[in-house]
Amino acid sequence: MENINIKINGLDVCAPAGSTILDAAHIAGIKIPTLCFLKEINEIGACRMCIVEVKGARNLVAACVHPITEGMEVLTNTPVLIDSRKRTLELLLSNHDKKCLSCVRSGQCELQELCQELGVEDENYFAGVSPEYELDDSAPHMIRDNNKCILCRRCTAVCEKVQSVGVIGPNNRGFTTFIGSPFDMGLGNTSCVACGQCIAACPTGALYEKDFTDDVLAAIADKSK
Repeated sequence: MENINIKINGLDVCAPAGSTILDAAHIAGIKIPTLCFLKEINEIGACRMCIVEVKGARNLVAACVHPITEGMEVLTNTPVLIDSRKRTLELLLSNHDKKCLSCVRSGQCELQELCQELGVEDENYFAGVSPEYELDDSAPHMIRDNNKCILCRRCTAVCEKVQSVGVIGPNNRGFTTFIGSPFDMGLGNTSCVACGQCIAACPTGALYEKDFTDDVLAAIADKSK
């Protein structure tokens, strides 16, 4: 297979033809932050966290979808990029339910981790009117909380492309977009197979397993049984 030579942050990198900038960066051990990206499952450049500077390009480009070309020169961590990524995170937080201390994903949340890495301090910088969604607990195994959804579409991609079920997807447009089921049905009323792959793919606390720990402990402590 033909290889292509590029420079990333001044380092010479050789990657197979057809690779993206993100692929080449991984080969070189250079970290580029991502949120919506899942290798070969969700490569859509939607979250704009993986933006990089390419010499000669008019705009910043999404590394997860931009193919490499011979002699390309890429920068991944300039002040302009850091500022842009921080603004992206602040925009995501503008309509995000920020009850992190009580969130099941606190400490294991990719959004939280990126905010810490990039030093996002003002979580309400772009705060405005936020839609409020009811919890969907209709499924026997999980809960869906769209108040914590960042519309990365990773759950949608894994449900459709990996499990071939496709019971969730983006509904509406613009600021009213949300991830839901056909006809706004609860997951428990769809053909969801309870595989849990969407939970594993979710980068935040928008999807999580039901916890029956308290019921089990209560049953153990019940001396009448």
